[in-house]
Amino acid sequence: MKFLIAPDSFKGSLTANEVAESIYRGLVKVFPTAEYQLVPMADGGEGTVQSLIDATQGSKIYCQVHGPLKKKVNAYYGLLGNSQTAVIEMAQASGIQYVTDQTHNPLVTTTYGTGELMLDALNHHVKRIILGIGGSATNDGGAGMAQALGARLLTKDGRPIPLGGGNLNQLDHLDISPIDPRIAKTEILIASDVTNPLTGKNGASAVFGPQKGATTAMVKRLDSNLHHYATVIKHDLKKDIETLPGAGAAGGLGAGLLAFTNSTMKKGIDLVIEYSGLPSKAAGTQFCFTGEGKIDFQTKFGKTPFGVAQTVKKINPKAVVIGIGGGIGDNLASLYNDQIFDAIFSSPSGAKNLQRAFADSKHDIQQTAENIARLIKTVKQH
Repeated sequence: MKFLIAPDSFKGSLTANEVAESIYRGLVKVFPTAEYQLVPMADGGEGTVQSLIDATQGSKIYCQVHGPLKKKVNAYYGLLGNSQTAVIEMAQASGIQYVTDQTHNPLVTTTYGTGELMLDALNHHVKRIILGIGGSATNDGGAGMAQALGARLLTKDGRPIPLGGGNLNQLDHLDISPIDPRIAKTEILIASDVTNPLTGKNGASAVFGPQKGATTAMVKRLDSNLHHYATVIKHDLKKDIETLPGAGAAGGLGAGLLAFTNSTMKKGIDLVIEYSGLPSKAAGTQFCFTGEGKIDFQTKFGKTPFGVAQTVKKINPKAVVIGIGGGIGDNLASLYNDQIFDAIFSSPSGAKNLQRAFADSKHDIQQTAENIARLIKTVKQH
């Protein structure tokens, strides 16, 4: 028998690798001689670096960069097992966790540190960078990232504009000649499911700015600044990025990457599926176990378990796909109706508060997997 175990993390509780190990420990009690493939997964957001490191036997690279408030922070990114691909979560350098209710200010926060992570990856001779762009504290259109890479964003009198989205109105022209030449030769894959444009009522400032501390007046100013920024980019770089889907992701970092680097937007789960090698590992599998912290009708909209299930069913339509969740939400019928999931189970063993559920999660997932395995064994015997 062949089992594929490919869950997402249980947010706040376990990493994807810990979930996979817990499922494995339950299954192996019943099927000790079966073949097992453990492929920790993610959707391009938090946990993507760790999942791809675990799936490819890669390594973490630690470095010190500038955080969103320009103070030095300790960050890391992943170097995958092939040593040719780096995977970066921009939140490691420019994330919301580095600001508080007292210090958040999207007029001054910068993506400069994200650019520094990219430069460090280039020093490890990577050929491509997978860049997850969720959880940002910034609204600078990726200008700071571009400045870290060497781009000069200049005022009318040729001075570099200060960092932060609140200063983009000072931008007069761009000089990209000092950009590190290695970046043009590096494939950048942007992992994001956000489709917002850079500006307007659905843009970075209007939709995400308030979450980062922007007042109504700040939103108006930031949106105007990003429009000006996009206009200069269009004039100087001949790239029209303002209305592109995903340009507004991470406070406009999507736009900056599309303007200044060799970037392509991809769905996060699609990238993780590809670079974890899930399709080849799914070949011949009889049972696939996946899961996440909560499985409900939203799971089918780009979440990890649905992407895993689709991939497995495409490769092997007869494979049985089983989901395990820390909780089960509304309208599971929508998942069953697609004939992608064969069964979905909740792992908690009895009623308990959230703190206790987190503490028990390894045990509960293992026990649930073992119970499912015993059912599989009974059915096969009959």
